[in-house]
Amino acid sequence: MRIGLLGGSFNPVHNAHLRIAREAQDACRLDKVLFIPAADPPHKPLAGNVSFECRSHMVTLAITDRDGFELSTVEAERMGKSYSVDTIRVLREQCPGDELFFIIGGDSFLEIGTWHRYDEIFRSCNLIVVERPGISVIDPMGALPEAVREAFTHDRATGRLIHESGHAICFITGSPLDLSSTEIRRLAAAGADIGRFVPPDVAAYISQQRIYT
Repeated sequence: MRIGLLGGSFNPVHNAHLRIAREAQDACRLDKVLFIPAADPPHKPLAGNVSFECRSHMVTLAITDRDGFELSTVEAERMGKSYSVDTIRVLREQCPGDELFFIIGGDSFLEIGTWHRYDEIFRSCNLIVVERPGISVIDPMGALPEAVREAFTHDRATGRLIHESGHAICFITGSPLDLSSTEIRRLAAAGADIGRFVPPDVAAYISQQRIYT
């Protein structure tokens, strides 16, 4: 089985997350995409002190009846910071016969050299890098951290980077939605309508529970 891994704080989950997941699923023929809310994000504090359970419930509301999308609570089931490399390791142990594809935005790919044990990610799974608004990975090889470039070759026919482990980095371009969880939280706190930015059930839940007010 080919499984996509889409992590994030999902605070809240919004329509751009859903588009990224679907584009990755279609482009790389994924059997399913796991939405993985961060329990303890390592790079920045979680805004608004919104619980893992609340953010996970919003993801569940967003992906209900969407074929091939599932929630994973793996990051709440293990201790410590929600480092991607550890999450991938756990899922690799749980799914030994499956092919894993870690889905990230182009902005995150350009900063991956700052991630915890980032070099192990390339050895553990494939990557799908999805274009983000205003951010294009023009030179894939040059965008890699210098310390690992020699481990890759560039397949010019497909545009992919191939790691010496056999895993690949696939780049997806398209028409990304320019949405920000920060802006959605600000609008929700002001009592504005956020129905254009998140699925209807998520908008209703945020309003009913007064999550960001």
